[in-house]
Amino acid sequence: MDRRNFLAGSVMAGGAGALGAVEAARAAAGAEEKIRIVGISCSPRKAKTTAAAVRTALEAAAAVSARIEPQLIDLGGTTIGGWQGGATPDSPQEIMDDFPSEVEPYLETPGLGGLILGSPVYFRSMSALCKAVLERMYVLRKPKFYLADIPLGVVAVGSFRNGGQELVIEQIQAAMLCQEVMVVGGKPKAHQGATLVNAYNDDITQDELGMQTAKLLGMRVAEAALKVRKP
Repeated sequence: MDRRNFLAGSVMAGGAGALGAVEAARAAAGAEEKIRIVGISCSPRKAKTTAAAVRTALEAAAAVSARIEPQLIDLGGTTIGGWQGGATPDSPQEIMDDFPSEVEPYLETPGLGGLILGSPVYFRSMSALCKAVLERMYVLRKPKFYLADIPLGVVAVGSFRNGGQELVIEQIQAAMLCQEVMVVGGKPKAHQGATLVNAYNDDITQDELGMQTAKLLGMRVAEAALKVRKP
């Protein structure tokens, strides 16, 4: 799947019927304002477990309302460096990598209503790619806080059940508070966020408990986005 493609009509197994119903409702909704929820997979491995987990959360978000338009950005295979010391949003240092084209434009648009960030767990911490993305989001604070009041949910994928997923969720949440986002968890029983285990040869769907937390997170982000962006 192209990292910029919308997920309407998703190919996830078992999801086509539900998303087809969503599309029918969306057509009936007519000109009602759409709310775009962007999911960013910050794994260096393209189209693997973290991307699949974020996609699952986005599909669950889309099923909440016909107003929700999900968008997946899979950063696997991209090159994104961290923030350069001494630079500021008013006097940035030009960094020639993929952030300006693959991330920044999709977070500055007026239709953004929700955000889901996903990271694998490496040594009980977020990926280097995820950390770089969070640092580079500094440019989204000027001339205004582009992400202020945007509901944020977090997905973490580890190699075993207690592999640091909740630590990674907390790390990402703490960093994103600097963007004035509205941090949300999932619905019961995924209050902190989505915690998944990749113990099935990259088939994340085999982690039924983890997949459920991803769905509950997507639902909660969508509900929060709808409350913030009332018609």
